[in-house]
Amino acid sequence: MALGPRLDLRQSQSLVMTPQLQQAIKLLTLSNLEVEAFIGEALDANPLLDIAETGDAATPPTEPGEPDLRRTHLESSPVDQLVGEGRAADDRPLDIDPATLDRDRDTGDGERLAPTDSGDWSAGGAGGDGEGPGIDDHGAAAASLAEHLHAQIGATTRDAQALFVARWLIDQLDEAGYLVQPLAEAAAMLGVPIATVEAALALVQALDPTGVGARTLGECLALQAREADRYDPCMARLLDNLDLLARGELARLRRMCGVDDEDFRDMLAELRGYDPKPGLRYGSGAGEAVVPDILVREAVQEDGSSGWDIAINQATLPRLIVNRSYYVEMRGACVSKDARAWLGERLADANWLLKALDQRQKTILKVAAEVVRQQDGFFRQGVSHLRPLTLRAVAEVVGLHESTISRVTSNKYLHCARGTYELKYFFTSGVASSDGEGAVSAEAVKASIRQLIDAEDPKAVLSDDTLVDLLRDRGFDLARRTVAKYREAIGLGSSVQRRRQKALAGTR
Repeated sequence: MALGPRLDLRQSQSLVMTPQLQQAIKLLTLSNLEVEAFIGEALDANPLLDIAETGDAATPPTEPGEPDLRRTHLESSPVDQLVGEGRAADDRPLDIDPATLDRDRDTGDGERLAPTDSGDWSAGGAGGDGEGPGIDDHGAAAASLAEHLHAQIGATTRDAQALFVARWLIDQLDEAGYLVQPLAEAAAMLGVPIATVEAALALVQALDPTGVGARTLGECLALQAREADRYDPCMARLLDNLDLLARGELARLRRMCGVDDEDFRDMLAELRGYDPKPGLRYGSGAGEAVVPDILVREAVQEDGSSGWDIAINQATLPRLIVNRSYYVEMRGACVSKDARAWLGERLADANWLLKALDQRQKTILKVAAEVVRQQDGFFRQGVSHLRPLTLRAVAEVVGLHESTISRVTSNKYLHCARGTYELKYFFTSGVASSDGEGAVSAEAVKASIRQLIDAEDPKAVLSDDTLVDLLRDRGFDLARRTVAKYREAIGLGSSVQRRRQKALAGTR
């Protein structure tokens, strides 16, 4: 067999992640607000892109008779095929492994966005009724706690060293307003006497909101008691023994304070009026507002039946157009071949971006429409009718890869009459029903546990074993450890903890 060089021609197929395909996949992962920022960067980089004004007759790029692309009507396009064909083995989700959604999602991931009451002193949540907010309805992000304190500290002293140390301490506060850095370590790091650090801390603790700069819960509440002129020896002993209050040893604590039942109730009522985490009133950074990407409204179909109108929230998406008149003007002014080539590349990039944004919109609507169809019971009757749903189930119906569904549900929020929810909220694991006829959503089980505990008698607090029996009567077949896991996931304590909390509430 002779050995020598030769020329062979072979033909093969492979999936190539072109820059355009990468851009389309990236756009799928972004939320509407992130897409708005992306569009802003594209406008700066491409002179042929422009923002269409509302009502501009020259802006629509669609043909006569083409349906509104904001709705759920879908049509194929080259970009549809590119994204739909991205099914290589290494085409993994950028944010979530689909297998984790197919397994247990009961640890609180994707809970309803409305905050809930999580403690004796925490604030309650807000409702979610009404129309979806637009981008213009939100102002600038709220000032952070550090910014709020830095704006005040300059007027408290003219001592440059104390002011420097106080500003350093402000930067060490956590989001709740507590100082976790020991004063001795702070003095060693700054190279100043500890007395200087203590004086600077006193300046910080004198700022608004009252209670910031505290090192313990007792110190935080004591600062607020002094502000309210309620810090007497009895209140001091109460704050020094908060561990007894947490354990529910009220009789022992009352004896230690040396007060009668009426005064003790007044002290506890005063204590409940204080804020244990004063720093949480202020923003921790930029952009805390949640703006929905998808709007779902009940609508009457042509046959008279009740259906759903699903639309993209256009208030957060500026409409892009290609300024073709400017392109013609620029092309006429281009003399060199390189300039014409550069202008042609900009036109191609602009056209591709418009197609990618159009495809993103269609894909999100396609997935949202299927989610709404699968979870129709939730939208009509509430969380108790939420069904188990996986990425794979949606992917098979809409004809896309699981990784594409994962990208679509990442950072996307849906607004309906029941509130604003992350799309991931609707993907939950299933729990076997006691009658053997299919499975029910884990979220429905959590809702039932919350209903039972909210309705329990303070004198007969339900144990986990009792909850198992009551849930079985409702058609949920669960083990005791599963009930305990769901109860902890929704922020409810054990029967012992709840009994103590109800005993404290009874002293009001």
